[in-house]
Amino acid sequence: MPEPEDELYQENILEHYEEPYHRGHGAHPTHAHEDDNPLCGDVVRIELAVDPAGAIKDIYFDGDGCCISQAAASMLVERFDQKSVEEVKQFTAEDMLRLFGAKLTPNRQKCCLLSWRVLQSAIYSPVANNGQPTSDQPSAQKQRSP
Repeated sequence: MPEPEDELYQENILEHYEEPYHRGHGAHPTHAHEDDNPLCGDVVRIELAVDPAGAIKDIYFDGDGCCISQAAASMLVERFDQKSVEEVKQFTAEDMLRLFGAKLTPNRQKCCLLSWRVLQSAIYSPVANNGQPTSDQPSAQKQRSP
């Protein structure tokens, strides 16, 4: 029989999967990034509207994939709505796994961490007015997963 704590995590995960937070596209993103997990086919795109002071004014995600990847993206977007880019930079892979809550196998951790990797890259990926990456953007810094 599952532990009561596990049931709470499962309920939260299902809620985020079935009724995701800010799924779609932002009206005027200033930063965006999309990536996939080639092992399972999960895809996540995150769009941000960041003001000159580094505050995230708007954040959305879109994508396709398993319950874990899509629920994790919803949780992450909810966590950083109206926060700062500096807070994103300080948020580690371990923090992401704690936010997700449920214990995951190493392969499933990759599903959970996809949106974290995308967000870490998005803050270094400004977009032009048409929503496409700018040609003069610096390469995204690589973050190491556990």
